[in-house]
Amino acid sequence: MEYRTERPSRCASRGWSVAVLLALGCSLGQVVEAQVLEAQGGIKNRYQISRRAADIHARGYVFDGHNDLPWEVRTKATRGFDELDISKPQASLHTDIDRLRVGNVGAQFWSVFVPVDTIAAGNAFQTTQEQIELVHKMIARYPDVFELALDAEDVRRIQGEGKIASLIGMEGGHSIEGSIGKLRQLHAMGARYMTLTHADTLEWADSATDVARSDGLSEFGEEIVLEMNRLGMLIDLSHVSPATMHDALRVSRAPVIFSHSSARAIADHPRNVPDEVLVELPKNGGVVMINFFSGFVVPESAGVLLEQSAYRKELKLKYPESKEQQERELKQWQLKHPYPAGQVEILVDHIEHVIRVAGIDHVGLGSDFDGISKLPVGMEDVSKYPVLTELLLRRGYEEEAIHKVLYGNVLRVLEESSKVAK
Repeated sequence: MEYRTERPSRCASRGWSVAVLLALGCSLGQVVEAQVLEAQGGIKNRYQISRRAADIHARGYVFDGHNDLPWEVRTKATRGFDELDISKPQASLHTDIDRLRVGNVGAQFWSVFVPVDTIAAGNAFQTTQEQIELVHKMIARYPDVFELALDAEDVRRIQGEGKIASLIGMEGGHSIEGSIGKLRQLHAMGARYMTLTHADTLEWADSATDVARSDGLSEFGEEIVLEMNRLGMLIDLSHVSPATMHDALRVSRAPVIFSHSSARAIADHPRNVPDEVLVELPKNGGVVMINFFSGFVVPESAGVLLEQSAYRKELKLKYPESKEQQERELKQWQLKHPYPAGQVEILVDHIEHVIRVAGIDHVGLGSDFDGISKLPVGMEDVSKYPVLTELLLRRGYEEEAIHKVLYGNVLRVLEESSKVAK
């Protein structure tokens, strides 16, 4: 990627950090230019960012639906942000503060994911509380960068003040351990969406990647959805089965989101949204936020991932008492079955498919950064969001439509959810 400008400026000088450039009053476009020239020595490639695209991107901002940084910090750093200080470059992560600034991220749902096996361990709720506290610690550690947001009004104010509005999303209904009371407690701690399931089916909701129990939502599952409406918590339908999607769309009084899912018509993976659901989405007003994982968006890669999931299940049956043996043989399988990363254009293909089927008001971005292992070329980290603006512009979309994709649609859903709660 190369940002082209008509004449050199001090903002294009090499060796200056993003923080210094911002302090000098450089524009987002100039910061992108400087970073790219530093990284690539001015070599042209297919992802040049035009002046018009940079200006459109700067006049809006990115509101991303899903970033797994909290779990990455938990697993990689025993001392949290003291050890993984995101005010400094972090090559092992997709996310740090300088790159968030370059990407013009103005609002972010931070995922407080906890593994499904915490159900069996009996500590799913406690671990989720700990993850929420980790987000609060991040906000307290970097108060000039992040501020907790609880509704659309907060997002507008915080982003307008030049900080990143930080919202909390729970990835998986197992976090509430089958208790509406615990759902309320997590909402009180700041959680503003809950993905109804993760990889495993629950007693009250079916997952896209597990055996069905309720043919969608059980009666209790419907109660959960309505309680989330009452609380003003977004219903997130990523990870759930099509039957669960249909039930949630029928029951919910507020617009839903798919915080990190893509179009199944392009890449046939159960984690993606089928057209039969997309056509129903406008009636609800919800938004599909496109996932960036190569394994979900590249058609060939989706096929390999399905084979991998089937093999993983075989290993669980073969070695029920040894996770180490399961992982050892899975890694050997993965080495023999690589899958392509794809190019960033595939993400725009998914965006355009949702637009064609559901409409421009029903698509957004849900990267899954720091929760995925492979990304399309051109979308390697949080600094690369301007590439999407450039590619959408090349495909004929004007500023208003691009801003709907970047932030406007999910902001509307968040606002409408609060109105339903009131």
